[in-house]
Parts: sequence; C-alpha cells; structure tokens
Amino acid sequence: MPSNPTAFVPNLPAPTLLVFAHRDEATAFADVPHLVTGVGKVNAASSLAGALAAGDVARVVVLGTAGVVGDGEDRLDLDTVYQVTGVVQHDFSLPSPELRPAGDVVLPDRTATLATGDVFVKDDAQRTHIQGLGAGLVDMEAYAYAAICERFDVPLQLFKIPSDFADSSTTDEEWDTIVFRKSEQLREFWEKRLA
Repeated sequence: MPSNPTAFVPNLPAPTLLVFAHRDEATAFADVPHLVTGVGKVNAASSLAGALAAGDVARVVVLGTAGVVGDGEDRLDLDTVYQVTGVVQHDFSLPSPELRPAGDVVLPDRTATLATGDVFVKDDAQRTHIQGLGAGLVDMEAYAYAAICERFDVPLQLFKIPSDFADSSTTDEEWDTIVFRKSEQLREFWEKRLA
C-alpha cells in the first residue's frame, strides 16, 4: 500500500499533502508521494490528523471516488471530476453543519456538495435521504477530512470522480472493478489541472 504521511507532492505548491481514502484509488499515483488513510470517517480523521500533527503541511488535496445521488438535471456525469465545495454527514442523527473546504476553487463550473457516512450507499431509500440533504455526491470520508483540516487550519481541496449511482443496482464488486479506471482518470486530471 503506497502511503507516506510525511512525504509531500513535489510538483504541487509546497508543502502539499496528497490524500486518498482507498489504496485502489491511488494505483495510478504509485510514483507520487501520498497518504492512504483507509476507508470510513474514523480512519480518515485519525490518519489525516496524525499526518498534519507530524509535518509542516500547507495544503491538503484529496482525490477519490464518490457515488452520484442527484437525479434528472442534478445528476452528475460519471466521467467528470468535480470539486467538492460543501460537505455534510448523512448518517448523523442530529442536523450536521455543512463544512466548506477552505482551499481555492479551481473548478468553479464543476462543484458539488457531498454527503459522508460510514456506509457504502447502494440503497434507493438511503439515496433519497441523501438527496434531501442537498448533496449531489456521497462518500465515506470527506466530512472527516474537512473537519480535521478546519481544526488544523489547513486549506483543503477535495476532488471526486463519480464511480456509480449509489442505488440498488450498485454493488461492491462493481466498484472494485471500476476504481482502477477512476484512478487513471484522476491522474489525468491531476496532471492537467494541479501538477
């Protein structure tokens, strides 16, 4: 698993920490220093907090996959990278305050709000609930990344490429086969827009 929480990406404004949740999302970045936090809010929060506490990080850039929860005109494209400009929790029993990553918006025409929860969403009822929160995307880590970066006062940029429609047709196996292509698409985006 390629991860090094104290290494920084040399081609980005220094010192920038490149972060992925799952090692398969980072497969196209084997030659680039990065941190793989692990899946879920607890892993994301503890790993990122440890990295920020240990090093002089001026900015965090998160790249990864997410499920699409919007419908109709709000449905996002599976082959487009979006910048997340707002995050909420969808599995928290009380209203979750929306966090806004403090990094520069570099994709003003391709922004999205994302809902985070400790479950891989593949259920139509969950999807409907998440839509009601105003989110277009869903993942398992972004809220934790935003909360930790806010606590450490470190700018955060979150970029997600959709991997599925987070509905009853979505399976874990489907994600397992798609994620490698999504990593390649993230690498293409990174080289064109961030490197």
